[in-house]
Amino acid sequence: MHHTPRRRDWLRAGLAGTLGWTLASPAARAQGAGEGLRIGYQKSAVNLMVARERRLLEARLPGVPLKWVEFPAGPQLLEALAVGGVDFGFTGDTPPVFAQAAGKDVWYVGLEPPKPTSSALLVPAGSPLRTLADLKGRRIAFQKGSSAHYLVLRAVEKAGLAWSDITPVYLAPADARAAFERGSIDAWGIWDPYYAVAEIDGRARVLSTGVGLSSNNSFYLASRELTRRPAQVQALLAALSEADAWTQDHLKETAQFLSAATGVPLAGTVRFLDRRRHGTVRPLGPADVADQQRVADTFSRQGLIPRPVDVAQAVWSAGRTVAGR
Repeated sequence: MHHTPRRRDWLRAGLAGTLGWTLASPAARAQGAGEGLRIGYQKSAVNLMVARERRLLEARLPGVPLKWVEFPAGPQLLEALAVGGVDFGFTGDTPPVFAQAAGKDVWYVGLEPPKPTSSALLVPAGSPLRTLADLKGRRIAFQKGSSAHYLVLRAVEKAGLAWSDITPVYLAPADARAAFERGSIDAWGIWDPYYAVAEIDGRARVLSTGVGLSSNNSFYLASRELTRRPAQVQALLAALSEADAWTQDHLKETAQFLSAATGVPLAGTVRFLDRRRHGTVRPLGPADVADQQRVADTFSRQGLIPRPVDVAQAVWSAGRTVAGR
């Protein structure tokens, strides 16, 4: 199956936008550092996109200039956050672990309800793979350092395999989709809306969702500088909770606007929204930190991050003063 021009556009647009931002000079990035709020988002960041469309942040942060920057996945977004390219962003569970292990200065400030059904390990419809144990010796594509990386790692562990029993193929979503369609990989770890589109196209079969493997938590992270402005952080979380409630009450309208805004086909967007769990966006509590620590410990146990991390050391709360470098 070939990509339509429209689908190629939505698969590639995020990467192009990221490259343009990442290649900007440090001086250019620093120039905007005190001139408002720069927000990083992905196509899976429903609350941020709704907040942008409904101008919910403008209502809660009057007079604060906003700049929106799209990324294809969490690792690229957190790289920009760590070097001062954005102030606030949305990622899955694994990018912050890799960022913290690499000594990057990023802070957890909020999270959404878990959504284990919104990510999956896909195989071609005609694939002989039927169980997780069948992954032995296979080529599995995923974005390195993304939530899909953790999903694949947990699938390998659950199957009783060693990480060395598979061949990881590190590809961003657009390139992984192309490799999947060419038949050059045996399986693909991916999240919505990319997962929903591949599923609806009929070329993919679900080997496993995240159920029983990963909570598939989604986090909001901030720069050290933003954590020193707790009123802004709290306004952001309140606006995102408002966006989530609005989405729940206007699913059809949300699907239509998201499809138009992202180029993701409407059927894929509807399925993506159907799988999402709704709820308040809030700071992390002890149970959330413990769940995220399990993600970090899994990567550490397998030797896939350079050093163990203590997630709690990077968790902001409204009463915490983040000292500074």
